[in-house]
Amino acid sequence: MNFSEAFKLSSLLCRFSPDGKYLASCVQYRLVVRDVSTLQIRQLYTCLDQIQHIEWSADSLFILCAMYRRGLVQVWSLEQPEWHCKIDEGSAGLVASCWSPDGRHILNTTEFHLRITVWSLCTKSVSYIKYPKACQQGVTFTRDGRYMALAERRDCKDYVSIFVCSDWQLLRHFDTDTQDLAGIEWAPNGCVLAVWDTCLEYKILLYSLDGRLLSAYCAYEWSLGIKSVAWSPSSQFLAVGSYDGKLCFFLQVRLLNHVTWKMITEFGHPAAINNPKIVVYKEAEKGPPLGLGRLSFPPPLPLAAPLSASESKYEIASVPVSLQTLKPATDRANPRMGVGMLAFSADSYFLATRNGQYALVSICCAPRSRGRNHGKEKASEGAVRGLRLPGAEMQCPVAEAPQESSSSLRRQQASVSAAVPWPLHTPSSLRKNRSQAQWHAPLIPAAGKAETGLSSKPASAIAGEAETGGDEFNASNGEALSNSVRPCLGM
Repeated sequence: MNFSEAFKLSSLLCRFSPDGKYLASCVQYRLVVRDVSTLQIRQLYTCLDQIQHIEWSADSLFILCAMYRRGLVQVWSLEQPEWHCKIDEGSAGLVASCWSPDGRHILNTTEFHLRITVWSLCTKSVSYIKYPKACQQGVTFTRDGRYMALAERRDCKDYVSIFVCSDWQLLRHFDTDTQDLAGIEWAPNGCVLAVWDTCLEYKILLYSLDGRLLSAYCAYEWSLGIKSVAWSPSSQFLAVGSYDGKLCFFLQVRLLNHVTWKMITEFGHPAAINNPKIVVYKEAEKGPPLGLGRLSFPPPLPLAAPLSASESKYEIASVPVSLQTLKPATDRANPRMGVGMLAFSADSYFLATRNGQYALVSICCAPRSRGRNHGKEKASEGAVRGLRLPGAEMQCPVAEAPQESSSSLRRQQASVSAAVPWPLHTPSSLRKNRSQAQWHAPLIPAAGKAETGLSSKPASAIAGEAETGGDEFNASNGEALSNSVRPCLGM
C-alpha cells in the first residue's frame, strides 16, 4: 500500500464526494476540498465557527457544513466558490442536518427534536415536520429518492409517517407495535420498511409502503435484542445483528428472506475457530530490514519514522485459532458487545460483520446459492469465512462572477434572511411556509417547471395568506448560479 503525507484534520471530519472525485476535510473552522487524483487543494472555505458535521449533496455540487453549537448551517458550491448559503435556526437550536436525495433541500432537526425544518434552495420556501422521534435512525429515504420515512413519537406511542420528497406531502401515517422504536430502514427496492424496537426487546417489524404489517420476527425474549440491521442490495435478505445473550461467546447474525420473512440461517461468532474450511488471516507488521554493515558505537538516537514507513501484511493462521476477547464495561452506556456492523457485498453473496466483544474486525460469509433462488435455500454451514485479527435564518449573498463568465450569468444581488418561529399548533403534522419576498437572487436558478409543489408565487400574490406561518423573507437581486448547476425546480 502507498500512503500520502499526513494532513491536518479535526474531529475525524473527512468525506469523499459521491462521484469519487473530491475529498473534503475540516481543520477547525476551515473546509478544505482536495482533488482525489492529485490531492491538491481545489477549494478552501472559511466558516463562521468550528465545523462539527459535513455532508456532500448527491450530485457532488454542494457541501453542507453544520455548526451545532451556534445553530448554523453553511452551504458551499464547488463550481462557483463565490456562492454560499447560511441557515440560522435561531433559538430553536440545531442537533442534526442532512441533505435530501435531490440535493436541493436541507433537513434540520431542532433541539429536543421539536420539529424538522425543510429548507429549499430552489424556491427559498420552508416546511415544518412536527414530532420527530429522537432515536438511532429516525429518518430514511428510498434509494430512488421518491419517499422519506420518519419515525415519530406522540401521545407516548410510536408512529411512522411516509412523505413524498417532491412536495413533502404526507402519504401515509400509521402506528407501530413497538415499545420504544429504535430505527427504520427502507429495502433497496423501496417496497418494504424495516422497523426495529429498543435493544431491551428483540422485535423487528416489516411494513409495506401503504402501512400494512407484512411480518414480525422475534428470536428470543428477556435479553438484549437487536443492535444492527442491514438489507442486501437485491432486497432478498435482511441481516439482523444482535447481542444474543444465550451463549457467552456466541453472537448471532440472522438472515431473513423476502418470500416468507422467516429465518433461513444463523451465522455465529465463536471464540475458537476449529473448522478447517475457515480461512483465518492475521495482520502482522513488517519490521525494518536489518542492516548488515558496520555497527557504530554509541548507537545513533532513533528518529521518528514517518507514517508512510509503517507497513503490514496478512498471514494465513493455522486452525484452530482462539480469538482475543474484550471484557465489556458493564458500568458504562453502549458496551462493546454484540454485532454492531453488517455490510453486504454488491452481488448479495457475501456478508461482512463486526463483533465488538472480540478483537475481531470482520467476518465474511458466503452462502452457497444457485442463481436467483439463493434466497430460498439454506446457506451451508461450510461457508467460506475470512477473519482479520488486528495487531432559523437563511442568508445567501452571491458575489459577482468572474469576468470570463459574466456574459452567461444574470446580474442579480442577493441577500435572504428569515427568522424561524417556534412550531405553531396546527392540526397537520406538516406545515408549509411560502416565502414572502421579491427576489434579489434565487438561491439556485431553475430551468424547468416546478416539480416540488412548493409555492414560487411573487410576494404580492402571497403576502396576505394567513396559513403560511410567520416567517418573512427579505431579499434583493443577486447573481444566479451558472447553467451547469441546474436544479429540479424552475423560476
